[in-house]
Amino acid sequence: MIAIGSDHGGFALKEIVKKHLEDRGLAYVDCGCYSTESVHYPEYAQAVAKKLQSGECERGILICSTGIGISMAANRCRGIRAALCHDPYSARMTRLHNDANVLCMGGLVIGTNLALEITDVFLNTAFSGEERHQKRIDMIENGQ
Repeated sequence: MIAIGSDHGGFALKEIVKKHLEDRGLAYVDCGCYSTESVHYPEYAQAVAKKLQSGECERGILICSTGIGISMAANRCRGIRAALCHDPYSARMTRLHNDANVLCMGGLVIGTNLALEITDVFLNTAFSGEERHQKRIDMIENGQ
């Protein structure tokens, strides 16, 4: 299951990504927001993080205007490794090397087709499991 959330700046792209997930037959839970009315992105970053922390969801997608603020907010949550990706290569590498569990994108930065490609790469790429990468992830998780 995928948790998806956005603020008002990412709402339009979130709706497009949700449709794409539906078309692929992938289950998701929408953690908000639900309109273009101004909201505070940390609330939605935390809502998605809670779905991952509880085990209800395995991956998350967060979208704000640039992707920057919402990724910063998500990374403050224990166990969350959120990666801001605006190209497929970054999405692939953050899964392979960082085992990122939340994809962040900027709804006003990238176009629809690119966002959907990034989403697919992120969701279809598995963590490499290499010891050197796991050691680095453990260091992040332990605050080193």
